[in-house]
Amino acid sequence: MLTLVAAASLAAWIYLVVFHGFFWRADQRLPATVTVEPDPWPDVIAVIPARDEAPVIGAAVESLLKQDYPGEVRVVVVDDASQDGTGYAAEAAAKRIEAADRLSVIAAPPLPPGWSGKLWAVSNGVAAAPANRRYLLLTDADIVHAPDALKRLVAKAETGPPEGGLDLVSLMVKLHCESFAERLLIPAFVFFFQKLYPFPWVNDRAISTAGAAGGCMLVRREALERAGGIAAVKGALIDDCALAAALKKKGAIWLGLADKSASARRYPAIADVWRMVARSAYTQLRHSPPLVAGTAVGMFLLYAVPPLWLVLCPFFGAWTAAAMGAAAFALMLYAYRPTWELYRGDDPAIVLLPLAAMLYTAMTVDSALRHARGKGGAWKGRTYGKPRAGAS
Repeated sequence: MLTLVAAASLAAWIYLVVFHGFFWRADQRLPATVTVEPDPWPDVIAVIPARDEAPVIGAAVESLLKQDYPGEVRVVVVDDASQDGTGYAAEAAAKRIEAADRLSVIAAPPLPPGWSGKLWAVSNGVAAAPANRRYLLLTDADIVHAPDALKRLVAKAETGPPEGGLDLVSLMVKLHCESFAERLLIPAFVFFFQKLYPFPWVNDRAISTAGAAGGCMLVRREALERAGGIAAVKGALIDDCALAAALKKKGAIWLGLADKSASARRYPAIADVWRMVARSAYTQLRHSPPLVAGTAVGMFLLYAVPPLWLVLCPFFGAWTAAAMGAAAFALMLYAYRPTWELYRGDDPAIVLLPLAAMLYTAMTVDSALRHARGKGGAWKGRTYGKPRAGAS
């Protein structure tokens, strides 16, 4: 039995490394420089939904209004019933750099049934943006964009596939990674996201896999309208991937890792990451208890078995199982290294990936339990339960 379990774990890692889109290479990046420039550069409207984001939104707004971009950049902040002066913080940032004329702060109307708060705010921001702008940058209040970020995003969209460019260019920005909790869990989170949505598959028009990172999504407005607008995904908690799927049905999309743009949101304790994951993990698994159980078993097989079998099997004389565990552990760390190095360089704590994986497994199970207690999808004072049958 020990050998069979080890063989299953090793086979799973061989599949992931060789046959799962080479997701682990973490090599989907925007070109470092723009070599082919659009003529003219299209104007861009950035839409930021914000609910109680006063500590971070100023830096986000300033980074957008100071873009080194040849076209016009305007920013619409949709204040979603904030209680901490989010709108004032955004306006103060624009005034500091003398760009108040390119910022609009609007209040989101009361949330209607069937909408998530974020998407309702985004929808109102899109509606407030001038209709003749070719691109919308849907971004979050905690994202600080590199000075050349917009230029590189637009250049990628304009010079994408020969059949007409890209309808969506999305970057998974660098997440904050300084506290112990962040060092342990954030690189693993990025690795798991790439495994769930292999970026090379997302970027291949012939493959149906679709994904995006909600912190930075440059969307062609015509394509968004063709897909039904934000209303097409109005109740989605994993809204970025839902929007990517809607857009990919009729066009081409691209997803990569950012090298400079970063999130200012901090996760000082494991509990902070736990809340973020537990909010949507059960939704990701389609509110299915069997999928939760299967995920827990699969995560144990992939991440716990290799180090455990390597350490424990020699005590039972199961040397073949121990060797397979060692091989699976080596493949695991080999696959994890490119993402780990993006965040942690040569840090030997890379060997703690199994611990991070088991914590994420516990978060997923907790997500299911929260939904069972009617507290699923809780975020910033709102709770979103399982969608009703037939709901759009």
